[in-house]
Amino acid sequence: MTGCSAAGSGDGGGGADGAGSGGPSASASGAAGPAAGTGTLPGLPTVGRARTELADLKVAPHGSMSGYSRARFPHWAEQGDDCSTREVVLERDGKDVERDAACKPVSGTWVSVYDGKTFTDAGDLDIDHTVPLANAWRSGADSWTQEQRKAFANDLTHPQLLSVSASSNRSKGDQGPDEWQPPVKTYWCAYARSWVAVKSTYELTVTDAEKDMLDRMLGTCSA
Repeated sequence: MTGCSAAGSGDGGGGADGAGSGGPSASASGAAGPAAGTGTLPGLPTVGRARTELADLKVAPHGSMSGYSRARFPHWAEQGDDCSTREVVLERDGKDVERDAACKPVSGTWVSVYDGKTFTDAGDLDIDHTVPLANAWRSGADSWTQEQRKAFANDLTHPQLLSVSASSNRSKGDQGPDEWQPPVKTYWCAYARSWVAVKSTYELTVTDAEKDMLDRMLGTCSA
């Protein structure tokens, strides 16, 4: 397995990752643009690279959820300067973000690329794991060490973490792309590229249905 040196949850049955109520503090801004949110995602592959990586992913049925808990993926790790992984992602994804002495965002603007909603209160945002922790568990992470799972849950190097509305994160839960897709369809291209990159980096498996939907989502990318 590669990519486990990084120090960051859309994850269904384990609760949310955000600190707030999940309601927008500003009204929805409408559909996000085709490139919305892609500029801040680290390690986002080109469409061609994503197609190559998708073809190379091992296909297998979902494994067992036996033994799974969110505690098996420690997050959010300290990243220095009193900042946690959550706070680093919030600053990265927001505009004009100001933080207090404890690194908590006290102002800024964030656009949730999944549903196009705009927020001005960081407490209304969750940090989503592109590949949810439970999905990773049943596609290979059950055999990892605790340190490897911690690295996966706090990965700031690959396109695994992003700030989204709490409602979209909780709607997604631990579902794969064959079961849940971002409501803003113009984000499907970036979402598929992110998902494939993470699964490839960590050598996780995909199901047949998951692979088919990822291929379809990559088909929405502009030529």
